[in-house]
Amino acid sequence: MRVLAAMSGGVDSAVAAARAVDAGHDVVGVHLALSAKPGTLRTGSRGCCTIEDSHDARRAADILGIPFYIWDFAERFTEEVVETFVGEYAAGRTPNPCVTCNEKIKFEALLEKAMALGFDAVATGHYARLATVGGQLQLRRSADEGKDQSYVLASLTPEQLAHAMFPLGDSWKTDVRAEAEQRGLSVAHKPDSHDICFIPDGDTKKFLENRLGERPGQLVDAETGAVLGQHTGVHGFTVGQRKRLGIDAPAADGRPRYVLSLEPVSGTVKVGSQTGLGVHAIDADRAIWPGGQALDGPTECVVQVRAHGGIAEAVAEADGDRVSIQLREPLRGVAPGQVVVLYRPDARAGDLVLGSAKISGTR
Repeated sequence: MRVLAAMSGGVDSAVAAARAVDAGHDVVGVHLALSAKPGTLRTGSRGCCTIEDSHDARRAADILGIPFYIWDFAERFTEEVVETFVGEYAAGRTPNPCVTCNEKIKFEALLEKAMALGFDAVATGHYARLATVGGQLQLRRSADEGKDQSYVLASLTPEQLAHAMFPLGDSWKTDVRAEAEQRGLSVAHKPDSHDICFIPDGDTKKFLENRLGERPGQLVDAETGAVLGQHTGVHGFTVGQRKRLGIDAPAADGRPRYVLSLEPVSGTVKVGSQTGLGVHAIDADRAIWPGGQALDGPTECVVQVRAHGGIAEAVAEADGDRVSIQLREPLRGVAPGQVVVLYRPDARAGDLVLGSAKISGTR
């Protein structure tokens, strides 16, 4: 096949491209320029998509002997990912920009351009697997559960999965680094990027304040209604947050307070005890079924509400693009705006993705 290898400049995408070459495909490497003003250097694991990253990607492509290009997607990335991120926080929701980037940039914008240029598939360094079950292509967790990225890929459509390749799905990260070193790739020991790429200093609150300004409101006790303090904007908080609340005194029981809910219209941030974080039911909308099959009646499943963690057994039921989920045990820190991913619960195929949806409310 003609394969377009998305090369971020990291070790995973470099080895994924190398394996596509080894498999006999006609491979072309491409690095996505996603920032209009890219920094010249990374700081350890902070940030990505820098000038340094593009140089690392080019060096890897040279070693592999494949053509290499840089495509400028900065304007679309700003519109689809950065502005969506800011807007969601302004509305009191907690988005996952990595999910948005995979959906809108890597497997919509990039895949569309690749198909228009005659490529058959896009290969990435994601840790996830594809398998055919009952004649239908399905998304599965990776073999290395600690690196699994099926959560951030669960918003892909069946059509997008049909043109996706994940060469690292059956590998462990330690083996991938060892392979990169054996191949002479200079990125073999490059740190992984684990922060929001467009906020390289990690200060999300400052980033949002620069975009949204101050929107003063009150910090209110969820039980008594007492005003405990003032804040400069609901965008500085997320459900489950305990630190940096701006409240001098602890709760009446001497224990820390947590953010329980956000009301962006009134500017109210409600706080309370940790027990108030327990969520027993989730409502979600904008459901996507990567395997092409929506839920048929109440379905036992395992749900995950964060990229790493927030997992519980549940019963889910779909109604059009809406999903109602009853949890078998409560989860904490579940916020509107997060993505909930549904997995098969049985041991044989418990790593198979059923679908995903955007959390609209909790009970």
